[in-house]
Amino acid sequence: MSPDAGELVVVRLIIGLLITVGVLAFAGRRAKFLYELIKSGQPVDRFDNLGARLWAQAREVFGQRKLLKWSIPGAAHAFTFWGFVILASVYLEAYGTLFDHDFHIWWIGRWSVLGFAQDFIAVMVVISLVAFAIIRVRNAPEKKERGSRFYGSHTSGAWLILFMIFNVIWTMFLFRGASAALGNFPYDSGAWVSLGVGDLLRPLGDTPNEWIESIALLLHIGVMLSFTIIILHSKHLHVFIAPINVSTKRLPDGLGPLLPMESHGKPIDFEDPGDEDVFGRGKIEDFTWKGMLDFATCTECGRCQSLCPAWNTGKPLSPKLVIMDLRDHLFAKAPYLIGGQEIPDHSDVDVLELAENGHKGPAHGGVPESGFGRVPAKGAAQATRPLVGTAEVGGVIDPDVLWSCTTCGACVDQCPVDIEHVDHIVDMRRYQVMIESEFPSELGTLFRNLENKGNPWGQNNSERMDWAKDLPFEVPVYDGELADDVEYLYWIGCAGAFDDQAKKTVRATAELLHIAGVKYVVLGKEESCTGDPARRSGNEFLFQMMAQQTAELLNGVFEGREPTRRKIVTTCPHCMNTLGREYPQLEGMIPSFEGTNGHWDVMHHTQVLNRLVRDGKLTPVKPADGGAPVTYHDPCYLGRHNKVYEPPRELVGAAGATLTEMPRHADTALCCGAGGARMWMEENLGKRINLERVDEALGTDAKEIVTGCPFCRVMVTDGLVQRQSEDKGTDVQVRDVSQMLLESVKRGL
Repeated sequence: MSPDAGELVVVRLIIGLLITVGVLAFAGRRAKFLYELIKSGQPVDRFDNLGARLWAQAREVFGQRKLLKWSIPGAAHAFTFWGFVILASVYLEAYGTLFDHDFHIWWIGRWSVLGFAQDFIAVMVVISLVAFAIIRVRNAPEKKERGSRFYGSHTSGAWLILFMIFNVIWTMFLFRGASAALGNFPYDSGAWVSLGVGDLLRPLGDTPNEWIESIALLLHIGVMLSFTIIILHSKHLHVFIAPINVSTKRLPDGLGPLLPMESHGKPIDFEDPGDEDVFGRGKIEDFTWKGMLDFATCTECGRCQSLCPAWNTGKPLSPKLVIMDLRDHLFAKAPYLIGGQEIPDHSDVDVLELAENGHKGPAHGGVPESGFGRVPAKGAAQATRPLVGTAEVGGVIDPDVLWSCTTCGACVDQCPVDIEHVDHIVDMRRYQVMIESEFPSELGTLFRNLENKGNPWGQNNSERMDWAKDLPFEVPVYDGELADDVEYLYWIGCAGAFDDQAKKTVRATAELLHIAGVKYVVLGKEESCTGDPARRSGNEFLFQMMAQQTAELLNGVFEGREPTRRKIVTTCPHCMNTLGREYPQLEGMIPSFEGTNGHWDVMHHTQVLNRLVRDGKLTPVKPADGGAPVTYHDPCYLGRHNKVYEPPRELVGAAGATLTEMPRHADTALCCGAGGARMWMEENLGKRINLERVDEALGTDAKEIVTGCPFCRVMVTDGLVQRQSEDKGTDVQVRDVSQMLLESVKRGL
């Protein structure tokens, strides 16, 4: 060490500590603001099942499970994430060097493996930065417009972050190289890049390297502190709060059942609601703290947007932009929520002040200016906007955006930080339906049919058994007593009872159960809708009313049976999801569920039929010609929502068909367009979703499209009919998996 080196060490120590204390104080103030803002949300319990939450943390944060679904960007992000983790040890060494030029981590010593890991991950981070840059250039919104998953994102902020990460790496290697040249470096081997930089710097001599080491050390620390401030004030806040959001996500995986409607952390009693109860979300402060955490956590990566069926067919809904708009509105309203300021009257603020300049938000086909729609990101103009409303009234979420959602769950399934887009959309629908009475006119007909007829089609219940006419055997109908040898209650569902296409599915399934010798009964005219379309469209009151009726019926059917023998099989994934996963939520909320825990073992018909094939009770025979090529369409509520992917495919294979997968299949499958009660709404914006799906199916050159959902079958059939009217796919047909299996089984009879 040169004579002046001691003074240099003191100076860099003082500078390093001063900037650290200053930045930490500033960061602490920002963190306190964020904590108070998120805490201001409605209460919700997300601290149960600690083991599952820790496992989610391990898989999704440290294992990068969801990100790695996208191989190249996923790998790049994984290396960058682990760069943050491993390079924390470099910053520990950097701060130690401020006090002791010969510092090394005492419990590790001078272990060369750590030195290698530090250098290796730093190099991989640089390679990842190059990958990120290429991905962003190739997918720039300016080039692909709506086709880019970065459409509407803050791309300039992303480039700044990439630049800051690069600064972390080069200052690290310069600091470590100078330390190696001076003989102060903790590692004699392993850290090959740092040691190599040291070899390059050594000929400069001690004094220059002492200055290089000090300047690089302060730069390295300064870059990290600047990075922290940028993160706390940008979309990259997820670096700190994404692990919290993942740990507090809905279990088991955020899909399947919708959340019951709660107010102030407690279920709403619809028979006697409290004066302060909030029905759905009508204002930003009505969201739970988890919802607010979701808004703040969004990384704007666009994975949700890239798979959204609405966005991909030219509709205004982008799950990403919904969350971004809610976030911007939340932050603009923060001074009034936690700052003690009095919010100005809406009529006194011009929320359309940018309209004259032609700035259009995502709900109206334009690229959002800074991602904030038609109004500024901050200030009274943003804060006083109504949560849901058209452009004319400056709504944060346009009604066309809100009602375009099919609740397919692709956004939730793909989101790497476990944002619950569907829950937030349905919660806003609940307020619009039950408080504002603002909803698409077609839903009025749906609600009346459900209330008066017990089914969405508005048909008389006397027709519920028409599907069983002309079958070569008698379908057993429940007569008030469930025989001990009956294994299943066969839930036909409204589609199976009243839709001509779905009738073919329930007939084929009934015939297969008969051939296999399975004892079952149907409820016949006693059956009614489970309430799924009412719930997805926001009419929670009607859903609970229908659920209570159905629960009373099922309790009577299964009275006296142990829970393991309360088995229901259905051909409708929506009925399966509602009966099996949503009714149990109503324990303690509806008297009919008391003591039953809403427990029925509900299975999809493809699961039951696949089990019968495996057990040898059904013997499919493959066609002599090998069978025509088929493609399988995954129903969202069977696949993503309930993770049933393999049984239908195994049945297709057992029937002897050659399966050709569509590009989007399994957990990336495109919705048919019927979910979220869209089955009963007109589709007037963009391309019809079912046509998009049919075009994808026809692209496989399959001669048959098979599925496992009555709604999907209707939508795909309608799309195919339209394409056939255009002389496309004229020899292609649509069937349920059960029909294909029945044809195969009958070959051997």
